Amino acid sequence: MSQTPDNAVRQYIDQHSDTFLDDLKEWLRIPSVSAQPEHADDVRRSADWLTAKLKETGFPVTEVWETAGAPAVFAEWPSDDPAAPTVLVYGHHDVQPATLADGWDTEPFEPMIKGRQLYARGAADDKGQVFFHTLGVRAHLAATGRTTPAVNLKLLIEGEEESGSPHFRTLIEQHRGRLAADAVIVSDTGMWSETTPTVCTGMRGLVECELSVCGPDQDIHSGSFGGAVPNPATVVGRIVAALHDERGRVAIPGFYDGIVELTDRERKLFAELPFDEQEWLRTAKSYAAHGEQGYSTLERIWARPTAEVNGIGGGYQGAGGKTVVPASAFVKLSFRIVAGQDPARVEAAITQWVEARLPAGVRHTLTFSGATRPCLTPLDHPALEAVARAMGRAFEQPVRFTREGGSGPAADLQDVLESPVLFLGISVPSDGWHAPNEKVELDLLTKGVETAAYLWTELAGSLRT
Repeated sequence: MSQTPDNAVRQYIDQHSDTFLDDLKEWLRIPSVSAQPEHADDVRRSADWLTAKLKETGFPVTEVWETAGAPAVFAEWPSDDPAAPTVLVYGHHDVQPATLADGWDTEPFEPMIKGRQLYARGAADDKGQVFFHTLGVRAHLAATGRTTPAVNLKLLIEGEEESGSPHFRTLIEQHRGRLAADAVIVSDTGMWSETTPTVCTGMRGLVECELSVCGPDQDIHSGSFGGAVPNPATVVGRIVAALHDERGRVAIPGFYDGIVELTDRERKLFAELPFDEQEWLRTAKSYAAHGEQGYSTLERIWARPTAEVNGIGGGYQGAGGKTVVPASAFVKLSFRIVAGQDPARVEAAITQWVEARLPAGVRHTLTFSGATRPCLTPLDHPALEAVARAMGRAFEQPVRFTREGGSGPAADLQDVLESPVLFLGISVPSDGWHAPNEKVELDLLTKGVETAAYLWTELAGSLRT
């Protein structure tokens, strides 16, 4: 299959960049804040706007998909090549709340270009990174002379990602047949830096729980009863203290079962990234690196599971002393999990471990929130190699590989659709996702457009059966 001509792609992008930016700014003016009920109509308006714009782009199928919450957008553009693979692009059109009072220098929903940066809520997360696919596919067609993409192209743009995607898995289960794909491209991510383009290969999953421990029916006198009845705060403290062993490993039996270990090649590639640990610590507002022994900081946050105390309490919290045995105590825990770990098995291991540490005379509840599965695509997967080649052509340099320490709906796509998930994003850490003065670098946004223009030909060649 012939390559998309690079010069033709760049020429097309240059000729249409002004219109592209005008359209993006129009979309950014819609305050599609899914977390705030007063913006429900704006979220719907955002979905309708995108549906119309995708039809204008050339997608013959554009639909608003309803959920129990905010609407999603689906679009499809079949290829005229009967052997073409199918690729699904995921992103989201909802955004985080934003007001001038939060510390913005300009109105967050009035896009402002300063130099080569576009400031607005959603500029990077995620409207800008969704929208670059519209110009990208048009550049792909113009440069190749095709009338349809080289792949069967589908888009699913969620409306509740910034609210935790509460209805997303149900949505993709309901539409599994129409969403079927040979690969999924997630354009809700970033890269290492402006000068180091990278492709993310996976994300950690998440298991969250809250343990509540009750002892006496009320706070009781520590002189009259202390040392003779179980103290819920002490019970919780002992459980927290036992979470990790002396090497920083999670001490719950069975927690690491099935884990996919880092390969030597992955460790080498992580080590080659220009990582400044002291700068990272300043960003973290912390004073020392810490964690599982035998692993670097990047390995710990990208490829190792964790157990963290998110909140803990019990007993008297006011000024001065109050000598009581508290009636209750609690701890909130989160566990980041990695490829190979199953959330249900992790929950069962946590439950068994906690219950074995509870003394007689206390009652407890252990409540789990909805879990997120981890996802990982091997470095030698043909689709991942295609993404790296497309990005390398746009940036005119080799592309490196990272992972994400956080969690997201990408794992649901991999789990339900049983397709490899690839990440294509051009956002950089300074873009300020969820923060005041969110922005996107216009030069990088153009690189995203260019990468998308090359990607469909690259994937068509790599995934063709």
